[in-house]
Amino acid sequence: MSNVVILGAQWGDEGKGKMVDLLAERFDVVVRYQGGHNAGHTVFVGEQKYILTLVPSGILRGKLAIIGNGLVINPEELIRQIEMLEAAGVDVAGHLAVSNRAHVIFPFHRMVEKMSEGRKGRTAIGTTSRGIGPCYEDKVARRGIRMADLVDENALPELFRSLAEDKAILARAFGIEEKLNFDAILEEYIGYGRRLKPLVCDTTHLLAKLRREGKRILFEGAQGTMLDIDHGTYPFVTSSNATAGGVCTGAGFPPTAIDGVIGVSKAYSTRVGAGPFPSEAPEQEADRIRNAGGEFGTVTGRPRRCGWFDVPLIRYTAAINGFDSLAITKLDVLDHLEEIKVCTGYRLGGRVIEEMPATCREMEDIEPVYEVLPGWQTSTAGARAWSDLPEKARSYLRFLENRTGVEIGSVSVGAERNQTILVEGSRLTELIGGTRL
Repeated sequence: MSNVVILGAQWGDEGKGKMVDLLAERFDVVVRYQGGHNAGHTVFVGEQKYILTLVPSGILRGKLAIIGNGLVINPEELIRQIEMLEAAGVDVAGHLAVSNRAHVIFPFHRMVEKMSEGRKGRTAIGTTSRGIGPCYEDKVARRGIRMADLVDENALPELFRSLAEDKAILARAFGIEEKLNFDAILEEYIGYGRRLKPLVCDTTHLLAKLRREGKRILFEGAQGTMLDIDHGTYPFVTSSNATAGGVCTGAGFPPTAIDGVIGVSKAYSTRVGAGPFPSEAPEQEADRIRNAGGEFGTVTGRPRRCGWFDVPLIRYTAAINGFDSLAITKLDVLDHLEEIKVCTGYRLGGRVIEEMPATCREMEDIEPVYEVLPGWQTSTAGARAWSDLPEKARSYLRFLENRTGVEIGSVSVGAERNQTILVEGSRLTELIGGTRL
């Protein structure tokens, strides 16, 4: 039995969707444990491209997919994804379970987020304005509406009207002109509840049962460690725990039952939205990486900020999550470069620091310390084994492994499933049961 967590080691967009899709065949169950529909996983099955923002991508491989209690769910978006999958021939009804304790996003949550982001004098976080943050705010304030409430037609109207009244008062106080028809929204959401009711259950109980039966469970994180509400670059973070600890709270799964944690990192660094980014490259260098790597947001289409691999950052995220192994993605994006920079240290106030600063003020003042490695300037796209990689590419990966202190268990050299190298003898292959793709 092996229960494994796979999550982002940077700021998200590391290629987790591909890795989860690749590894899902070795597991019986795939679980999403935090976030909302602001985080997308792009998966290719043959020529077909799927963008999944709520449903765990393991469903495409016929695995049981579970949406945990740690998520906030836009039911309209969830139904859209279900219908898209059903139209593609995926058996959703028999392979999807949704936690009855997950919270529900309403249109007024989006309105509140737009108001907050646009308010004069407030630092804009650069959110996707999909209502995720305000929904989490209602959850923590103990006034939220959960999926168990959504599917209860007798209880929902009173709960909804109480919450909607709060938002209407808030909108008036801030002079918001946007008008919402609350009666129409309620009727719409009652319909969503009817549609989703057969899928809603106590997923914590379900996972405990599956664990007792010896099923292999894979937990997929959304976003990345540096966007974690507690450990990320606060306040430029998401509203949930994107770290390995989020599995325990966001899925109701005991920490003693987790057998390993795999961190996913690009061979360089990217970030979407505002916030500090110590190893961000100058625009000309960033453009070369962005264009070569197609670095535009899966959900938003926003161009990603690009920079160099950040060793101190990975050491930090490895300490928080306890990485057993790193999966390095998009090595091929660096194929054309004559030289490759790696951030190996941080200077702050004239001294080299070991710890990650707690404030964005300090993060913005970091001076990255770079080492320059030679590029390999040849395509890696055809590599199917470690020995197929150019010697300079292997040297680059060994350098990252040595400096971060975490083994590299897999290397991705393209978008296709077979363009992923699993390193023989690694902890990663031990966790997933071998190197066969």
